[in-house]
Amino acid sequence: MSVELPFAPVDAIIRQNAGELRVSAGAAEALARRIQDRGAELAIDAADRATADGRKTLMAEDFGVQQVVDRDELSLPIAPIDRIARLRIDDRYRVAMDARIALADILEDYAVNVADAAVKLAHHADRRTVQSEDIETYFSLFE
Repeated sequence: MSVELPFAPVDAIIRQNAGELRVSAGAAEALARRIQDRGAELAIDAADRATADGRKTLMAEDFGVQQVVDRDELSLPIAPIDRIARLRIDDRYRVAMDARIALADILEDYAVNVADAAVKLAHHADRRTVQSEDIETYFSLFE
């Protein structure tokens, strides 16, 4: 499966947490893949909620979000988030803009948490670069 999410914003999220550490391209790619998988899973659950309510449009509430943040506050771009939301759901569903923004916000928080842990793992390994193995180690330990 190709990765819909550009690596640059994911790299920027890792760098916000990395301090003086460098970030490998592999780390950004690994985290982008994990973000995409998580987003697709969340969209499946949201589609189930929408279907239960008799709707074909995913709304922010379907993602458990009551208040949607301002789009300009997000680092992750909305267009790829829309494609991620549609990866594993029927084409008959629509994804409302507030749902896209809500999903981007959820995935950004997810990315920040993973990046923070990966930085700690890189420090623990006494390395100067956050690598893909730090991202994968996080998931092997915590998910």
